Amino acid sequence: MTASPPSPEKPRMVVVGSGWRFLSGISYYTCRLSNALDSRFDVGVILMRQLLPTRLYPGRDRVGVSLNKLSYDPSVRVLDGVDWWAVPSLFRAVRFLRSFRPDVIVFQWWTGTVLHSYLVLCLVARLAGIKVVVEFHEVQDTGEAQHRWASLYCRKLIKPLLRRTDGVIVHSGFDRVALRATYGLDGVPDEIALHGPFDHHDRSASLTAAPPRPRAAGGSCRLLFFGTIRPYKGLEDLVQAFGQLPSHYTLTVVGETWEGWTLPAEMIADSSARDRITFVNRYVADSEVDEFFAAADVVVLPYRRSSASGPLHIAMSHGLPVVVTAVGGLVEAAEKYSGTTFVSAGSPSALAEAIVAASANAGRRHTDPSSWEESVAAFTRLFARLGLPVAQDAVITASSNQTVPLFSPDLR
Repeated sequence: MTASPPSPEKPRMVVVGSGWRFLSGISYYTCRLSNALDSRFDVGVILMRQLLPTRLYPGRDRVGVSLNKLSYDPSVRVLDGVDWWAVPSLFRAVRFLRSFRPDVIVFQWWTGTVLHSYLVLCLVARLAGIKVVVEFHEVQDTGEAQHRWASLYCRKLIKPLLRRTDGVIVHSGFDRVALRATYGLDGVPDEIALHGPFDHHDRSASLTAAPPRPRAAGGSCRLLFFGTIRPYKGLEDLVQAFGQLPSHYTLTVVGETWEGWTLPAEMIADSSARDRITFVNRYVADSEVDEFFAAADVVVLPYRRSSASGPLHIAMSHGLPVVVTAVGGLVEAAEKYSGTTFVSAGSPSALAEAIVAASANAGRRHTDPSSWEESVAAFTRLFARLGLPVAQDAVITASSNQTVPLFSPDLR
């Protein structure tokens, strides 16, 4: 792909992140961020297409299947993409980078599988005088961290990348502390860019449906767990907590099993409350996402640890009450959201109590405080600190679909 000549009016940047073939939350984030940055910068995107051999990917059965409806704005120039074996895709990426001539390149960091490609693109960028920024979604993927050689590979080879990094973006103060403690980046400029809203799913079904009736005390309450099922997600705590709840509660679990973590599925099958649990054990398409959130009264995210959560931001964009554990970066992500009920991690009894408390909020739509404009402003501040010619006059607004709080039985 040949990039068209960049606009001379805006600073130029290239975002390097996850493509659509190995679909994940980072795929959506890379697209939403790039589209948001395009309001202020001339944006190009290099996508990581084939992250690793398909047979090694937890979601191998859906690799290459079109599940997303989100797309890049026409003004964003996209190269899709780079394969793990590099030849010839990495050479095309180098040509794209040289043709686009950005002032800064931003690498999305979420998995060590992209590290060798990032090192090449980073070296090319530095030789061309391009500033290098790394945006950390977490220090290291939890699944990779459990494997000794994968963990060692990342910890060793990321150091040459970080030595050539001019600036860092993180999603929370928690991540800033963890990153500095892990990699000693005290002298590298950084900025906190809170995760923007995930308000891009098709809402047509909920907008045309009849609004639900007000909830009476003791009336039906529909709980939703959404997201990949992994050891750190704490779904087993929710299944255990759900067994302690009264019979007017129902639970829908929507998620694809990763890392062979079948304990939650086994607990659902053995639960005395299994007749009130719906288990959708797959990665659902964008066209289905809104249906699950539209049918929920409370979203429950019982993570044992986490730096950020896409399902949390989907829930907030729908204005739903959320029960979320007070771990990692989730506190900063959800503390300004009026629909949040925080709970300690790893305690099914405390989780059950928090769910009962949160269900009192059913029928109220809460304002989503997150904003992509704030993310753009954080990048702009960092670029200014790096000496790039940027203006810092961005207007900050709330999420596009949650600008005012509404008090009504219609949660959607």
